[in-house]
Amino acid sequence: MLARTVQTLPEGPHWRYEPKWDGYRAIARREGGDVGLASRSGRRLDAAFPDIAAALEAALPHGTAVDGEIVRWSSEGRLDFAGLQRRGHARPPTARRLAGVEPCHYIVFDLLLADGAELAAAALDERRARLAELMRRSTEPALMLGWQTSAVDVAREWFDRMWRVGVEGLVAKDGRGRYRPGRRDWLKYKHRITTEAIVGGVIGAPEHPRELIVGRRDSQTGALRVVGRTGELASERRRELAELLRPSAGDHPWPRRLPSRWGSADEYVRVVPEVVVEITPDAATASGRWRHAVGYIRARTDLAPADVPTDLTIEG
Repeated sequence: MLARTVQTLPEGPHWRYEPKWDGYRAIARREGGDVGLASRSGRRLDAAFPDIAAALEAALPHGTAVDGEIVRWSSEGRLDFAGLQRRGHARPPTARRLAGVEPCHYIVFDLLLADGAELAAAALDERRARLAELMRRSTEPALMLGWQTSAVDVAREWFDRMWRVGVEGLVAKDGRGRYRPGRRDWLKYKHRITTEAIVGGVIGAPEHPRELIVGRRDSQTGALRVVGRTGELASERRRELAELLRPSAGDHPWPRRLPSRWGSADEYVRVVPEVVVEITPDAATASGRWRHAVGYIRARTDLAPADVPTDLTIEG
């Protein structure tokens, strides 16, 4: 299940509200031996988060699958996405060491399989009740049941206060709703509107990018189209991206030269369109691009290009 952005928080007796945690979305399954922990894009996360995998193996009975978010808390008590990414891309020996000194937590918010039976057709309220019972039996400190409330005033209090620790906003879910993979039936209400795009080129060089040229897939043709350009990147962001970007070897969907609004020919360099970044866009133009420079938030190494919305859709 995915969420789409809304401008107002829905209200009514069937709505359930949860904090929107800033982490790695992951589904854990135990249907035989070890636990399988995978990201939204299907990347296995067991080796990167051995502490989470061990806790799940101890807590989940065979024939169980849960949905949740892996998070990292800093020593100051804030959600630390940069630290989470460091954990997420560590090689196994380093991952095992970091698990002891930079522990992560898995916030579980849905139950998809119980006693070997699929629960996708069951209502959220039923799935939640069974998940709460499962989590009550767990003594693993790395696992926690995600917060949920049906009281809109409590939800608004979370929204107003929890941003201080890095909570992005709220997710609203219909308590009667089924779990439909890939569908955007949940609603996200955020402090700022962000979305994702694919880096297809840079102004500068891949090892020292000054600005990014970002693209989106066309929903009709599947072609990667240029849709925006960031402003100048801070030094820390340049270093972060330099480790991820690779120059294109020539097989690239964009031409060697772009129109002048995207950068002069001697500045624009094509890169392999594999890096996903989170951005803050503005209004779209009739020509299918964002009107002004988009704000760069961070790289999303937990997402694959296939996870990025198409056209100029603000959802993800």
